[in-house]
Amino acid sequence: MSISFDKALGIHQQALSFRSQRAEVLANNLANADTPNYKARDLDFASVLAAQVDKSKHGTFAATRTSARHIAADGFGMGDDALKYRIPFQASIDQNTVDEQIEQSNYAENSVQFQASFTFLNNKFKGLMSALRGE
Repeated sequence: MSISFDKALGIHQQALSFRSQRAEVLANNLANADTPNYKARDLDFASVLAAQVDKSKHGTFAATRTSARHIAADGFGMGDDALKYRIPFQASIDQNTVDEQIEQSNYAENSVQFQASFTFLNNKFKGLMSALRGE
């Protein structure tokens, strides 16, 4: 009987990846807080994760390879269509939509959720190791 990591870990490995990608987007927003005409973006985590769950239930995306030397694709990951523009609470003179306090709070919340997902996956791996050892 073989162990399927996809079934053992569930959606949590994808959640960790999406949390990491969201951290990059939020950090990019913070880095461009003083850039004129910069539009803040964010990842709608719930919709991306729901799409990932749906994709895993109905099979993964299969791309057609035009050459045998191409790397096989297993979906497109997050993609630019998952990134949404943030609507500012207050308009700025330079048309920048980054609100540093909101971005910092979202980044901190995302960090806590990333750590929670990481801890959960770590415990899953510890459980799998215990099962393999017969403890």
